Amino acid sequence: MSQDWMILLQKQNQLGKLIETNRTTQQYGLTLSEEDAQLILKECGNSLREQKRVEFGEGITPKIIYEFCDSEYIDQNDYADTIIRLQEIFYLYKNEMQDEITDDELLHLMKEQFEKVCFGDLDYLEGSCLSDFAKAIRAGYGEYKSTDGYGEYSRFQDGRGWNYEWYLEALKELF
Repeated sequence: MSQDWMILLQKQNQLGKLIETNRTTQQYGLTLSEEDAQLILKECGNSLREQKRVEFGEGITPKIIYEFCDSEYIDQNDYADTIIRLQEIFYLYKNEMQDEITDDELLHLMKEQFEKVCFGDLDYLEGSCLSDFAKAIRAGYGEYKSTDGYGEYSRFQDGRGWNYEWYLEALKELF
């Protein structure tokens, strides 16, 4: 019984944190209703289970909201759905990048790709931009660490994208 009470209290705290984001996001025309926030938390739990991840504390969702709330590609009509999808993408790529990248680095990278390369297209963000970057991380790419994830989009915007074979060639030349 005490575990159920603790889980309920944690969910109430998370719900409160999501509703609290409205203080910041309303200046961008975005607000979450309590129903939206509950749906986001439910889908967050589903994503965590699907990706076999565990979260402690308030979780990543408020950070996602604060990172993306000023995007010109998100409006009130798709706000909750976009946050849900961004959560899914975040957890997927935390796994794909083998937790080599910090939460903040991944969020900065996602936001810049979303804004400057994908122009708000979540499918492109998930299926191309982040996929290429995850391959780079798994192959040993680490230059993003010095930038905290900022500015990485420029390495992929020339139309060629990141290429594993080119990366290995460059490594061979260095050593």
